[in-house]
Parts: sequence; structure tokens; C-alpha cells
Amino acid sequence: MSKMSNHEPLPTGVRARILVVDDHPLVRAGLAQLINQQPGLICCGQADTAAAALAAVPALQPHLVTVDLRLKGGDGLSLVKDLKLQHPSLLTLVISQSDEMVFAERVLKLGARGYLMKERATEEVLAAIHALLAGQIYLSSAVAAFALGQPARPGPGPTAGHLGHLSIRELQVFQLLGAGLNNRKIAQHLGVSIKTIEAHRENLKVKLGITNAPQLLRYATEQVNGPGSPPRFNAAPPSSDLPP
Repeated sequence: MSKMSNHEPLPTGVRARILVVDDHPLVRAGLAQLINQQPGLICCGQADTAAAALAAVPALQPHLVTVDLRLKGGDGLSLVKDLKLQHPSLLTLVISQSDEMVFAERVLKLGARGYLMKERATEEVLAAIHALLAGQIYLSSAVAAFALGQPARPGPGPTAGHLGHLSIRELQVFQLLGAGLNNRKIAQHLGVSIKTIEAHRENLKVKLGITNAPQLLRYATEQVNGPGSPPRFNAAPPSSDLPP
């Protein structure tokens, strides 16, 4: 589903330059190949981190950037926000396995022009890219219905509706927690203290109706990486940084 916006479409005959940002090399290669097979598109570059993407934009001058929300050493939410601040006319399409019912509305508020789940067919990826280049916003019908206030998911426990009440900062902490970062690393990434992260985690538990740290970690992991995904902590954090 898409709707019109006031973005200026590219002039006729101009080949759209697209920068692919994803931390998985096979995904980057697949997207690049798909893009390069289209006569009006070209993949002008690839990046696996937010820092690399921000450095590549001035040099490569892309018209559109595809962004995964889970990136090495950072989070896609911050990248979407930074791209909008530093390059206001640049189009951003989020293509991620993170639940669209959780993140789509937020990335649009941060400056993205569309959101697509990685599980969608390649034809829909191309449709989303062409929609953005034509001056439109691209969302699935499910996200559009949710944005209009229709019920998203029945049943007990945390839902996308609960996550809709999180602040941008709380959602960043939630995403980084699901990506496998401990309190200390999240604090370093966001430039705040560990105590601030601990406070955000307590707020997350209250807002999501979650009673303990393992349940929060499990839920964040599933929302960021997909159902059934195991927690991704690579090593036990220091004792002062254990989950509260």
C-alpha cells in the first residue's frame, strides 16, 4: 500500500542510485543484484554499519538508501534519524526482519519514507523502491490499518499496541537489547549512563507488562530478530552490568 507525498520525483531518464545498508553480506549482495537488474536503478554502494553509511552518502550521492534496523555496532533507528537530519532530501526505505507493526510508524516519524519486511517477495521490494522514487510513501496494508487505530493483534501479553506507547529512546534501547547489546554497550552507543539504561529498562517492563529481565530480553530478541530467535549476548557482562 502507498500514499502520495510532496516529495519531488526524479526527472525522466535519470537512473536512480541506491545505497544498500545491511549487516549481512548475503542480503546486501542479493539486494544489489536485484537492483542492478532493473533498467532504471543502480546499486551505487553497500555498507554494513551506520557509520559507514553516513560516510558513504556524500561520496556516492545516492537518491535512496535501504536500511536494516539491526546493524553492527549501532541501530538503524539512529541511522534513519541521522540521514534525515544530514540529508533531508535523501529517501530512506527500511527493509528489516524487525516486526513492522512495532517499528514502521516510528521510522516514518524519524524520516523514512517506507517500511518493508524482509520476508516479502522481491517484486514488492522493487514496488516499494519505485513508489518512493515516484514521490510516495510505502507501507503494507496491515501497517496502514494499525496506524489508523484498528486492532493489530488480539490476546494477552505484550503486543505492537503496547510498543506504540514507547518513546523513541525507549524503542532504541528495546532494539539494541534485542540485537544482543548489554547495558554497558547500549549506554556507550547512546552516550548516556548505565543507570539511565537501567531506568529505561524498568520503564520498558512497566509499559510492556513484563515482570522480569529474562522475559524482556526474550521479547525484545523476538521482535528484533524474529520469533524463536535466541538471545544474542556473546559474553556475560560484568557483574555491575547484569540485567536488573
